Amino acid sequence: MTTATATKIFADRIGRIEVSATMAITAAALKLKSEGVNLADFGAGEPHFSTPRHIKDAAIEAIENNFTRYTNVAGIPEVRKAIVDRHACDFGSNYTPDECVFTTGGKLALFNAIQVLVDHGDEVILPVPYWVSFKDIIQYAGGKVVLVGSKEEENFRITAKMIEAAITPKTKAIILNTPSNPSGAVVAPEDLEAIVRLAHKHGIYVLLDECYVYLTFTGEVVSGGSFTDCKEHIVVLGSLSKTYAMTGWRAGFALGPKPIIAAMSKLQSQSTSNTASMVQRASIAALTGSQECVTEMRADYIKLRDQTLAGFKTIPGLTCTVPQGAFYVYPNISKFIGRGAVQSASDLASKLLSEAHVVVVPGEAFGTSEHIRLSYAVSHDVVDEGVKRMRDYFATLS
Repeated sequence: MTTATATKIFADRIGRIEVSATMAITAAALKLKSEGVNLADFGAGEPHFSTPRHIKDAAIEAIENNFTRYTNVAGIPEVRKAIVDRHACDFGSNYTPDECVFTTGGKLALFNAIQVLVDHGDEVILPVPYWVSFKDIIQYAGGKVVLVGSKEEENFRITAKMIEAAITPKTKAIILNTPSNPSGAVVAPEDLEAIVRLAHKHGIYVLLDECYVYLTFTGEVVSGGSFTDCKEHIVVLGSLSKTYAMTGWRAGFALGPKPIIAAMSKLQSQSTSNTASMVQRASIAALTGSQECVTEMRADYIKLRDQTLAGFKTIPGLTCTVPQGAFYVYPNISKFIGRGAVQSASDLASKLLSEAHVVVVPGEAFGTSEHIRLSYAVSHDVVDEGVKRMRDYFATLS
């Protein structure tokens, strides 16, 4: 079979996307670990905490009671009610259960929302830096990504004025991720409201990735869903993964206008169908039970952030903004590019992995070329050891 013939095997859309950079880094790290290499792993964005006991118990009870069959595609009424009640309690939103769909992880909520809203040629505004999957999922749907750069010296702030300059007659949606993966930046409440109202005025949808909304460190937590008079152009994309240390459970959701939620459920009916039934019961326990576990985890993330930033200050040439949420730092490594074999952030990430045994993700995956991302959702000992290894490696580039 010739190469020309072989390329016709696959649909064009699969060529529009790349393998997730974070998953690729994870695979490389796992290979080294299997060979017995001790790694300081800051790669995957995953809480180091165990899922709280009461959540695990709810899943076990569901299994023991044989709650293991198919459910409604959008999720059982009880889990959707738990989601909208929790959101209303914390953010003052006014969604109903039929304005909610429960999904197999937050990424599926995002994927389905873009698939039902974005058609070929539609433009989607995406602030930089961005989470790795945003760009690819838009392109998979046939949409055009319109990047809006942010200034590092302003802590990657995104404003309505910046968004407005990127709007054209083809603009269909805006994606906002706050707190941000990778930078940890938080869209200020006044900026968030201005952007939501701008989009509503223009009839543009705002897709709000709020997977880290409960891991905001500023003390002022706001959801785009709070602006109820604009809800016809808002889709809230959420996840229990980071909030409750439930990454492997694959528990996500979307809140939005009934027609959009119905379309997402329709698409889900032809793909994953319902999320695992026992996961739905566990999610109810997470959402309706004590939220003290979230408070405790958030407090430790703040300590880990401060410990990581303090460590960075011992590495000459490394600079970093102060994250206001999530559990990532996004240091600027431009001072080291051009030294030795390091010609890019990807080179540096590769060298840190192979020579210092430190796992990071290169900034190219997030739309910038002078940064690396580290997830500090690790033990305090790993932070100390990882920073030491980085300091020793960077010293060889001086």
